[in-house]
Amino acid sequence: MCNYSKVFIKMKEIIDKSMDIDALECIRVKFFGKKGYFAKQIKLIKDSPLEDKKKIGFIINNAKKEIYEHLINHKNFLENNIIHNDINNDFFDISLPGRYKEYGSLHPITYAIFHIGNFFEKIGFSYVSGSEIENDYYNFDSLNIPINHPARSCKDTFRFDKCRLLRTQTTSIQMRVMRKIPPPMRIFSCGKVYRRDNDKIHSPMFHQIEGFAIDINIKFSHLKQLCYDFIYNFFDRKIEMRFRPSYFPFTEPSAEIDIKEDGNWLEVLGCGMIHPNILKKANINPDIYSGFAFGAGVERLVMLRYKIPDLRIFFDNDIRFLKQFRL
Repeated sequence: MCNYSKVFIKMKEIIDKSMDIDALECIRVKFFGKKGYFAKQIKLIKDSPLEDKKKIGFIINNAKKEIYEHLINHKNFLENNIIHNDINNDFFDISLPGRYKEYGSLHPITYAIFHIGNFFEKIGFSYVSGSEIENDYYNFDSLNIPINHPARSCKDTFRFDKCRLLRTQTTSIQMRVMRKIPPPMRIFSCGKVYRRDNDKIHSPMFHQIEGFAIDINIKFSHLKQLCYDFIYNFFDRKIEMRFRPSYFPFTEPSAEIDIKEDGNWLEVLGCGMIHPNILKKANINPDIYSGFAFGAGVERLVMLRYKIPDLRIFFDNDIRFLKQFRL
């Protein structure tokens, strides 16, 4: 068994004499690399007598740890010297302003989605996500939309084939959820939807929120109060609203909500009581349970809140526009 103590003392002396980071790295590889000194010594243990193996292994492992710490300490010493020399030898103009770090911000649509989700979660609604690729049954058939409805044509939808398409509304999650979860339920969803439309108030892709509730003895008055609370919360003020009779295949009765801005009535949300036929398709007895549903375009809500004239601005990624919505 060789005299390890002298070898290890010599190693420390070699490390201490090194005055360069690169040279120290070479020493590290020489001592601790795959083909370095310690790797070779560990391989030699197997050829040592049985009574010496445990003793030699203990000595080598302790020395390896001690010398590695010594090397790291010396490396820190050299790095501190370099920094100290740079400070003493380089010129710094202390009158210069500090470096400004520019922080990013949430996109206004993302912020609106978080804000809306937080509102509905606080009043007991559970979030459910759905697939952006849907089939005709969940996107149309299960929602009482007839086969000859214009919304089903290729002029209005993005289709992959005769059965599959990019969903045109987040309402497509309704039947999937109603078949999986027994009532009572309070569900909301938000996601991208796709329609063949493109102008300053329409986009081929936009975000839509969707919510519905099913329980015993749910009435239109419950829906009405929820819509008032949601609109007041989103616009952060009481705003003049009206419920206008409308038609949706999946709700009966149906209504659209308008708000009054600058003397004009503007549509913001569609809603109604879930059609009994839809409840039957989900194996929910309409004689026992009733429900309401509502939906709105997120971009339209944000445009009205911040008085943005053109929806396409949201997708331009102009930093000057996005900076206005920092949290």
